[in-house]
Amino acid sequence: MIADSVEMMENGWPVVIVSRQTPRLTELYEDWGVIVQPVEEIVAPPQRGSLTLLQGSLVSGWRMRQTDGGSIALLTDGEIFGWLKPEPRRPYRPKALPPESYFSDIAPGDYVVHIEHGIGTFRGLVRLDVDQAQREYLQIDYAAGDRLYVPTYQGDRISRYVGAKAEPPRIDRLGTAHWSRVKSSAKRAAEEMAQELLDLYSVREVVEGHAFSPDTPWQHELDASFSYVETDDQLRAINEVKRDMEKPRPMDRLVCGDVGYGKTEVALRAAFKAVMDNKQAALLVPTTVLAQQHYRTFKERLAPFPVEVEMLSRFRTQSEQRSILERLRNGTVDIVIGTHRLLQKDVEFNDLGLLIIDEEQRFGVAHKERLKQMRSEVDVLTLTATPIPRTLYLSLAGARDMNTIDTPPEYRLPVVTRVTPYDEALIRRAILRELDRGGQVYFVHNRVRGIRQIANRLSKLVPEADIVVAHGQMEEAKLAQVMTDFAAGSHDILVCTSIIESGIDIPNANTLIINRADRFGLAQLYQLRGRVGRSTVRAYAYLLYDEHAPLSEDARKRLLTIKEASELGAGFRIAMRDLEIRGGGDVLGTRQHGHISAVGFDLYCRLLARAIQDLKDKEREGAAEERRTPLRLTAPEPTGPTVDLPLDAHLPEDYVEEEALRLGIYRRMAGLSTLVEIERMRQELEDRFGALPEEAENLISLLRLKILASQAGVELLSAERSGIAIGLGSLAEIKRRRAQGLLPARLRVVDDRLLLPISMREADWQQELENILGEMAS
Repeated sequence: MIADSVEMMENGWPVVIVSRQTPRLTELYEDWGVIVQPVEEIVAPPQRGSLTLLQGSLVSGWRMRQTDGGSIALLTDGEIFGWLKPEPRRPYRPKALPPESYFSDIAPGDYVVHIEHGIGTFRGLVRLDVDQAQREYLQIDYAAGDRLYVPTYQGDRISRYVGAKAEPPRIDRLGTAHWSRVKSSAKRAAEEMAQELLDLYSVREVVEGHAFSPDTPWQHELDASFSYVETDDQLRAINEVKRDMEKPRPMDRLVCGDVGYGKTEVALRAAFKAVMDNKQAALLVPTTVLAQQHYRTFKERLAPFPVEVEMLSRFRTQSEQRSILERLRNGTVDIVIGTHRLLQKDVEFNDLGLLIIDEEQRFGVAHKERLKQMRSEVDVLTLTATPIPRTLYLSLAGARDMNTIDTPPEYRLPVVTRVTPYDEALIRRAILRELDRGGQVYFVHNRVRGIRQIANRLSKLVPEADIVVAHGQMEEAKLAQVMTDFAAGSHDILVCTSIIESGIDIPNANTLIINRADRFGLAQLYQLRGRVGRSTVRAYAYLLYDEHAPLSEDARKRLLTIKEASELGAGFRIAMRDLEIRGGGDVLGTRQHGHISAVGFDLYCRLLARAIQDLKDKEREGAAEERRTPLRLTAPEPTGPTVDLPLDAHLPEDYVEEEALRLGIYRRMAGLSTLVEIERMRQELEDRFGALPEEAENLISLLRLKILASQAGVELLSAERSGIAIGLGSLAEIKRRRAQGLLPARLRVVDDRLLLPISMREADWQQELENILGEMAS
């Protein structure tokens, strides 16, 4: 459009451009021999053949012939660059799952782990009368008829059991030393692993890398040319990646975001930043089809800039590959996008500064070894849609830098998912409905052998549709052409294998049919479903199975999970469920296999996170030499104080009717750690269910007392005839606090505990106890 506008000016047209990128346009017009300075306002009518450059934004431009025979043109970013950045609108929020859905991961009959008592079977919520007070408890059954009732405010001490193998765990007995021994052994293993992880981390901290320069004007112009409104999560990831690149140590950051949530834009801006510092960038992807798509995206976005982008994959001929390799060596190629071909020995870079890895888990062991070597030399950015729980837990524990992009793009809708037996009438209806609205269809059949017969059968079933076939064994040029033509809308149905699994972005394809979906892995099904629903159009996914072939238990679980986890941003939930189905033995390495089986994946990772935090705390205190010997934690696992007060404290059934919902809210409440969070929870309950009944108010009061007691170092609150007993752990601790004047005068020392002489019949006894605990905490 630059050339067209210059031609208009030569023909005597006044040209006015309203743009967000006036600095960039000034440079572009200089290349055409036109010198122009941006202005903030137009004070006089533009002269014939003139160019006026105005900083600002308009929806679209126009051209108009005037009555005197002259003409005038108004152009915007939409006409000049072929895109228009939309104005930020009020974000659309699909109906969100209630927060407690993430805490409703246990159901009656599930194996659970209690942090103090071990592995048992969860039986559900039960209501009991204790000391003339009614409460709800979580019932857990143990071996030999043992039974444990867990107060709802301690629901955070329970987690779903996920072992090293998909097999039942050993059920413990209550009151034995077995669980303590098992947990101590797992704790020692976690501490040793934490030591190794932080040793690796500290080595990376002192490795000298390249500190990239701050953003250039061209970087700002590239960022401004993004044709969508960035989400807050996306902006945070972009800024933290740039900040890491500007540090002198090599970056190793994970960006975890659902399919279609904008990870590619994070990668593109990071690659451009590397090029602006005269470094090369490489983007490593698992499939040739994805390499082709990323190549097209990068070429389009970087077209206005003098950046050389190339693709290295089997889509290139041998002579083309040789040319690309030579230009990589001499530094002519700035950004290269490719498959595992990039990891072969003949690939040499002139000055590689950034390596971007898309879906690292899709690469083999040998490839990962090569990546490990590269990590110590250059900045590394890893992108993933279905996170590996190991990676995510290590990131959350602080052993790896990570960003999550949780916010869906504006107006994104969840994909409607159906699991159903193979039914040709259903298939025809689904295809015709998509074609009637001008869309396209993916039909996935994951066996090259027989894929042509499937295409022929579909052709007879829907003769009005244009069908094309794609699979990984096709000739490279033909496969590339098929995918390009389908993306351009030349065909209605793409019958293909799972080559479309990663990153394919064709917004017009919004119906997905997967044949024999029971043969796919859970993460694979999730990735495939992510190929549709990438626009504002409602998308549909049909997961077909053979009703005459019996489904295995694992296949049934996978199909049920993918159907249930249809909400936006379900990637982590899918990954954890996949871990449960397959077992978590290899997640943290073979050495950890037995410990994960013994205590469950969740508790093991909690122990690991705590060990990492303890090591980091010691390092911050300047005790670096202590890290040379294995750390042993002597303090017990933090479980919070025990609160045993005569209050009817629960959510009545006529207030929150559904048991699963009550359980989720109880577990969510048990995890609250500040008074502010409790007050927000109180307001939320009022908003969702109405005014709190007395029992719910008492539950909120118990939670407040629990937090205040924890802040004051109190281990026990219990009611006695003469008042409320306050346990501090030991008589020595009580004497020390008394001697230092840290205890309120109203408290008396009785045996090895403190006593607050107060009657439970007093109207304000709960407030009085809160005040005492508040004084002790401060």
